[in-house]
Amino acid sequence: MIVLRSLVFNTLFLIWTALVLIACLPILSSAGTFKAGRIWARVSLAMLRAICGLRHEIRGRANLPPGPCMIAAKHQSAWDTLIFPLLVNGPAYVYKRELRRIPLFGWYLTRAGCVPIDRAGGPKALRRMIEHARRSLAQGRTVIIFPEGTRVTPGAHHPHHPGVAALYSQLGVPVVPVAVNSGVYWGRRAFAKRPGRIVLEFLPPSAPGLDRRKFAARLEQQIEEASDALLAEARDACG
Repeated sequence: MIVLRSLVFNTLFLIWTALVLIACLPILSSAGTFKAGRIWARVSLAMLRAICGLRHEIRGRANLPPGPCMIAAKHQSAWDTLIFPLLVNGPAYVYKRELRRIPLFGWYLTRAGCVPIDRAGGPKALRRMIEHARRSLAQGRTVIIFPEGTRVTPGAHHPHHPGVAALYSQLGVPVVPVAVNSGVYWGRRAFAKRPGRIVLEFLPPSAPGLDRRKFAARLEQQIEEASDALLAEARDACG
């Protein structure tokens, strides 16, 4: 039954995504892209709930500061990119520059003003990323980065890339860590979508001004400990 439901969802999700990408080309601007992104995410999550029985819970919203901030999130699933348009204003994702080459999708990333990073570009690329992120914050947007740089399996931990600490030291805004257990239900490159409840938790933010190394160590500890706790919670719920 899980396989059949996953097949139905995956098929409809791909069709829905293609329709949104094509239908919204005439409004390919920052504002239009944000609106389209919210609609796309809301419908996609509704399909996920109705077809696969996969719901979600958001915890710790009080840890989001009222002003500009950066979010540093654990990344286990494609679900993690779906949810943020519904949680923050105009999310500006830090993303691999190669994603620009994807037809249609790359155009939307560019028009949405997301933050590209060339991992092989060295210090110059890092400076460009910081300036791009600074412009996004000045527009009242929230910068979102996945510090490990890729999706990881639940319980796994990849060292954080230096970009998150560089952004923290240069942007002067709070950084909110985020823990998830999404990979238990929608795994990395997994076909099956398992029923249950994904939990995303906003953790206490780090204020600007900390030593860069202390910040980086604290961030990793917060995210990993909280994500491990959510993983244990999910496994208990699954029996």
